[in-house]
Amino acid sequence: MRISVTGSSGKLGRPTVELLRRQGHDVLGVDRSGEPGFGFTAVDLTDYGQALDAMLGVTARHTGLDALVHLAAIPVNGLVPDAALFQQNMITTFNVLHAALRAGIHAIVYASSINVLGFPFAEPPAYLPLDEDSPPRANNTYALAKVAEEAIAAQLVRWEPELSITALRFTNVTQEGEYQGFAERHADPAYRRDLVWTYVDARDAATAIALAVEHAKPGFRTYNIAASDTGLSIPSRDLAAGAFPDVPPREIGEFETLMSIDRARAELGYEPKHLWRDELAAERAP
Repeated sequence: MRISVTGSSGKLGRPTVELLRRQGHDVLGVDRSGEPGFGFTAVDLTDYGQALDAMLGVTARHTGLDALVHLAAIPVNGLVPDAALFQQNMITTFNVLHAALRAGIHAIVYASSINVLGFPFAEPPAYLPLDEDSPPRANNTYALAKVAEEAIAAQLVRWEPELSITALRFTNVTQEGEYQGFAERHADPAYRRDLVWTYVDARDAATAIALAVEHAKPGFRTYNIAASDTGLSIPSRDLAAGAFPDVPPREIGEFETLMSIDRARAELGYEPKHLWRDELAAERAP
């Protein structure tokens, strides 16, 4: 397939582009900046004209796309003022989704976030583990944009019966070499508490994206994407009981993630391969 990946120079974009290319896809990287050359085009996605033009075709790059992976965004609160973050992320996602619709691209996968589930969980979650049916709770402007983006996507698929939009609700993406904090604080229940102790390796996140493209079906669907375990050595049931005593966890394994990935497993075939204990062991190996 010919696939465009927005945010191709980012923490998640780079492994996604690499994986899709290894799988044999023709991938166009799109971002504000990146390594010049074949396979990359600089586009300001806050400009609808540029977004639409990049979807329809780019001389010497492509004459049409089969699928779109949208990862471009300001990734966290605090990098810019709150209103600026909301405005830029919202306009970017609207421009990309609407331009893809106008360009006749029927398979779209984009990055949503654990933020829609209530991050940083100052108020107890409705239940644990959190699944995709947990009610949306936006507690910052980044989350507010993600909730709004999902609402927009759910409406756009009504406009075009063949359109598939998949929102992948990623937790904190962790790269190779970033697991030292896990080693140092694996017994500290405050560590990653605002993420309900979840994480996902960038390579597993990229795999989830590739699977979502492969399994795209008409309509809108959300999937939680996390590692299969928590980032701590404290049993998951004890973590939940300590932080949220009034929210009894459902049936759960000893160190099982509290952000359920059962739907992604069942419908996409997603299974995380890069877990923190294994990564630390690999880093320490001679």
